Amino acid sequence: MELTGKKVLVLGGWGLVGSAICRELIKYHPAKIFVSSLRKAEADEAVQQLQSEFPHLDSNIFEAKWGNIFARNEWKDLDWNEVLGNPTYRTMAIDDIYNELDEEILKNSALYTLIQECKPDVVIDCVNTATAIAYQDIYKSVNFVRNSISNNTLNIEIVERLISSIYIPQLIRHIQILYNALCDFKVSMYVKIGTSGTGGMGLNIPYTHSEERPSRVLLAKSAVAGAQTLLLYLMARTPGGPFIKEIKPTAAIAWKRIAYGNVIRKGKPIQIVDMPLENAKTIDKTFVFSDTDGIIETSDVFKSVYIDTGENGIFSRGEFEAISALGQMEIVTPEEIAAYAIFEIIGGNTGKDIIQGLDAFALGPTYRGGFLQNYAVKQLITLEKENNVESIAFELLGPPRLSKLLYEANLLKLIAGSIKNVLNFTPEELSQKAFKIIKENTKLRSQMLSIGLVILLPDGKNYLRGKEVKIPKQDGLREVELTTENIEKWCKEGWIDLRSKNFELWKNRLNAIISQIESQNTNDTSSRYNYTLQYWDNFENLPEGKIVAWIFENEDKGWRFKR
Repeated sequence: MELTGKKVLVLGGWGLVGSAICRELIKYHPAKIFVSSLRKAEADEAVQQLQSEFPHLDSNIFEAKWGNIFARNEWKDLDWNEVLGNPTYRTMAIDDIYNELDEEILKNSALYTLIQECKPDVVIDCVNTATAIAYQDIYKSVNFVRNSISNNTLNIEIVERLISSIYIPQLIRHIQILYNALCDFKVSMYVKIGTSGTGGMGLNIPYTHSEERPSRVLLAKSAVAGAQTLLLYLMARTPGGPFIKEIKPTAAIAWKRIAYGNVIRKGKPIQIVDMPLENAKTIDKTFVFSDTDGIIETSDVFKSVYIDTGENGIFSRGEFEAISALGQMEIVTPEEIAAYAIFEIIGGNTGKDIIQGLDAFALGPTYRGGFLQNYAVKQLITLEKENNVESIAFELLGPPRLSKLLYEANLLKLIAGSIKNVLNFTPEELSQKAFKIIKENTKLRSQMLSIGLVILLPDGKNYLRGKEVKIPKQDGLREVELTTENIEKWCKEGWIDLRSKNFELWKNRLNAIISQIESQNTNDTSSRYNYTLQYWDNFENLPEGKIVAWIFENEDKGWRFKR
């Protein structure tokens, strides 16, 4: 795409790669670069640095944005431990992660608000999402819960902290919010700078944060990074959304600067401590972590020469020499990553886009599969006739809406026999005839109820149900209100709806199918059309599966456009 005159939001713009991307963007004359970082001071520093490097540009081209994009907008400047330490905030945070996504969750999100404010044409995401999520360390949380159980000190806060640290629900909610924001504010392209989690090394990686090799926390980071890539892959397969790309560096990224100064760890200088030989401890039965007797604290801090690798921290000469050596992580420069990312945005093919790679190497539908599909359907129909049954839905594939639509289409077939014959009945007649079938055909009715569907009767005031109910979802609740709003929602999601207004909707659908076919040029015998009059058997039948597939594609917008 053309970047000239466009607005670009760079998430993680203060970091090593984010800064390089901002510099690379300048070559293509964007109208605006929003430089976003976790903290205001970081974003301001990044903008000031860019303004000083490009004094010939209007200083307003760069704008600082900041805050935790994984939190609510009202908490974006708070430390996450501060949020989890507040009982009210903690409950709200858990709701934001686990509740069904709704407008309130979206509009409270810092990420959604940021994209809404910027309305960028392109979003380049340099935030290390996998680290942000996985380094909450669920293993530590689980051990803390288990120890609390053993010590009989388990309380609500401990349990809620565990719930709030589970990785995949957090990642899923992040992707849901991101996707909605990108679509709602017409973002054309989203580029992720991802990670492998191990700097391109395998399970033999010697650089780890515990005695395990590799550590579970490090593997969790890789797992989250991989899960995020596959979710982006699915996002890229969603029609109507932005173009999605991911560049995944698999080496140590270096470097930002080489300097002498304080050695910073977790945002603070390392304090110099000492233990004289005369204070040496005797090897005993236990090693007590809290035993600090004999340790001398000083007012000095650790100073040395270091290489700054941005958000990955600073390394000593020895550490950098080891990690960057041939056969170890080796290095890739931020400028190379930036060049690849921008080249992909403007339409180039670097061969480094992970999403394109997955598209190329994932095994999709095959000619043989398509050829045999027709044979399988015919065999199923033959067996149905031999055994005098109709194989409609088992509610094993999901969602309940699929089963509901299939059974409603089957009722129409039992009433009218064909698509065109359905149109000879009024919605009221269809409603009453369907009710008669439900009342008299015990076998069909019991099948519907046995797989968990609810049947709403024509009066809209009474319903039939079985032992198991798929909709509404129980979600640990004992009961849920039977409001008009809920009933309408459940009828869309999975209740078989015998009301006349639902059959009016069905007539509209069938009319739309017929109109779609009639709009085609009947003399066109080319490969132009997917669905033809022959596909629909001249409307002399009512194939439930084909009709529901049409509904999912045209009404629910659930269709694939990549094969």
